Amino acid sequence: MAEKTKYEEALSKYNLEISDEEVREAVKEIIATKVHENDTPEVKKFLMGSVELTTLKTTDSETSVMAFTEKVNKFDEAYPTLPHVATICVYPKFAKVVSETLEIDGVEVACVSGSFPSSQSLIEVKTVETSLAVKDGATEIDIVMNVGAFLEGDYETVCDEIQQQKEACGDKAMKVILETGCLKTAANIKTASLLSMYSGADYIKTSTGKLEPAATPEAAYVMCQAIKEYYDQTGIQIGFKPAGGLNSVMDALIYYTIVKEVLGEKWLTNKWFRMGTSRLANLLLSEVIGEEVKFF
Repeated sequence: MAEKTKYEEALSKYNLEISDEEVREAVKEIIATKVHENDTPEVKKFLMGSVELTTLKTTDSETSVMAFTEKVNKFDEAYPTLPHVATICVYPKFAKVVSETLEIDGVEVACVSGSFPSSQSLIEVKTVETSLAVKDGATEIDIVMNVGAFLEGDYETVCDEIQQQKEACGDKAMKVILETGCLKTAANIKTASLLSMYSGADYIKTSTGKLEPAATPEAAYVMCQAIKEYYDQTGIQIGFKPAGGLNSVMDALIYYTIVKEVLGEKWLTNKWFRMGTSRLANLLLSEVIGEEVKFF
């Protein structure tokens, strides 16, 4: 019998025998019985503070990103009793602009890196991009797992690339994007989640938002299960970030409820639970204020 690789050995501690059907049923049950409990002004305020305000457009420029950042500065003055967003997320070339423009304490500067969104570049390029983003002021880095290597079963490449990019982050937090829409099955999503955490991820994130399907409640449920099992095994707490396709306040409430039900209260802080979106910031603000607001 062939000897297990260290990756197979690591995975053997976890339950990977999960069916898509059982995940669908579990999510259906949570949505039907639990979401309504969390449809409150307090939860919506909390969710505002978990938003990663994101601009990842081809048309982004220093001027537009500076104006984008200024909105966060002005929000603090306009709504001093409400939580500010958790993070501003941009391409690496704008890390310096954001870090120099941002005046609000407690807002992180996140950069997508490592040849986002495809991850189809040489590892040397990925690590240099990550290092430069950190040098220019990024306090968090979002990378994309090597999905092609994962689907071929090349776990060594997947893990090595994550580890090298984590080293390039230094002491800055790193989120690993799984691009769950490409992984297709619950078992694949759980496997990718565990390998990412094993390799140094500080957060796992559903999607880039550049492909469909992006975040889904089912993918979130599986990822949260993986985070819980990993925490039970290692004592290491890993954050969770759904991103892509978060279009309504109800979407946000569903992801909040899944985190609450699977992971518990310990994850319900704006450090451990983030949402990658810009659309939701105005929608949540409008619901909290009680009238339509287009601030961001």
